[in-house]
Amino acid sequence: MSLNNLDTLYRQVIMDHYKNPRNRGSIEGDVLTVDMNNPTCGDRIQLQLQLEDGLVKDAKFEGEGCSISMSSASMMTQAVKGKSAEEALKMSEDFSKMMLGEDIEIEDDDFGEVAALQGVSQFPARIKCATLAWKAMEKGVKED
Repeated sequence: MSLNNLDTLYRQVIMDHYKNPRNRGSIEGDVLTVDMNNPTCGDRIQLQLQLEDGLVKDAKFEGEGCSISMSSASMMTQAVKGKSAEEALKMSEDFSKMMLGEDIEIEDDDFGEVAALQGVSQFPARIKCATLAWKAMEKGVKED
């Protein structure tokens, strides 16, 4: 697949998650809630995590912001569900490295569609948008 076709595919994945966010809403019951915002651009997220026996049983979010921040939140909640807290934190670490342009080994099965955000690393002003939900997840998992 040519780079142009791959770029187009990644843009389509990002826009699909923006227009049809996965895991948008709230979780009933005992949850961890983390509120974060990016004051420089106005992105905000309220992330809810249901952690049980060291696993991310469920993850949902509410918020508003640009297509990058909301798509990233949608992808992140999908990616971490069913993972151990340790695996979720490792994914966040890898995601942060990817945003900084570092070479990482992405295992498609684990990262899923998150790899579509790789191009954001070329736009430093947008990195905070992409990492907002991931930082919220890190904070929630570490507080548990």
